[in-house]
Amino acid sequence: MKFLFTLVLAAAGTLAHAAVDMAAAAEKAKACMACHGAGGISQLAGTPSLAGQPDGFLQWQLVFFRSGQRKSDVMQPMAAALKDDDIRGLAAYFAALKPPRADPAAKADEALMATGRKVVMGNRCTSCHKDDFSGQQATARLAAQREDYLLKALLDFKASRRVGGGVAAMLDAVAPLRDEDLKAVAHFLARQGT
Repeated sequence: MKFLFTLVLAAAGTLAHAAVDMAAAAEKAKACMACHGAGGISQLAGTPSLAGQPDGFLQWQLVFFRSGQRKSDVMQPMAAALKDDDIRGLAAYFAALKPPRADPAAKADEALMATGRKVVMGNRCTSCHKDDFSGQQATARLAAQREDYLLKALLDFKASRRVGGGVAAMLDAVAPLRDEDLKAVAHFLARQGT
């Protein structure tokens, strides 16, 4: 019951944008930038960029870390100390930052790009993550996210080490895919949003 109450609070918080003290949120976000990068754009392997992620998505992830529903030796202790107002503030702050852009110098493997495009288009990814992969509400922005992080997230969903919201849409989407397909999807998505 406590978990359900926490989720209801987080969902209600996605509507409370006006009440966020952005100066206080920016101050609290400084600790996050040690791993998630200046301006919320990660340069650290295995660590996602937070800039431009949908507010609702960020709130849910912090609530999942805080409750232990999402596992991370680094994030769980940090999120455990966050109050609901902190979560709303951090989410609003990072959502307002300019999202990363795909690196035009990053060499694209044409075979991986073609496979990734085919899997993404045939596997209903755009129905939740939008046609431009910018995410919405409680679904992540995927465009120009770190390729290594995208692959890890996809493999974690497939192995049920990570669960998504809703009706387990991510497990349904990735379960039938081969690891090679997931690698191609990560390669393709990391190069979107130039």
